[in-house]
Amino acid sequence: MPSVKGMIENRKDGLVKIIAEGDEEKLRWFESAIDIKNALICVSSIEKKNSQASGDFENFGKLVLKGETDSRLDTAADYLKDLVVGVNKINDNLGGLGGKMDQMIDRQDQMLDKQDQMISKQDDLLYEVRDIKTRFDRVLENDIMELKSDINELKSALRAKGII
Repeated sequence: MPSVKGMIENRKDGLVKIIAEGDEEKLRWFESAIDIKNALICVSSIEKKNSQASGDFENFGKLVLKGETDSRLDTAADYLKDLVVGVNKINDNLGGLGGKMDQMIDRQDQMLDKQDQMISKQDDLLYEVRDIKTRFDRVLENDIMELKSDINELKSALRAKGII
């Protein structure tokens, strides 16, 4: 199937003139493809006139008059420039924050080290407390055994004297 051939021209009155030649199916596809509605282009209507193909076109291109620039391209370039400036400002701000973030991370690391030291000391303290409790339990158990023994001796002595 031969492709669409022709030309496009931006006119001074703001309209766009398109001459397109090709088979019917390709021309229907072309017409739907140029019916654009987005942020930069909004086709409000398409008027078409059918005529015999001239055969003067070898491909499809844009007719550019001397000194003509595409205002959408200029607008897009301005947006791109603003975007680049904005991204650079963000990067500069992040660069300043990056140093502060590094300082905060260093301080967090220091705090984590101190917490690890505290946990280690707590573990040591718990070990000591358990050891003291074990020794205290032994002493208390021995003292209770001695008291029981002393009470039994007292009871025996009191019984021997007939007091109880």
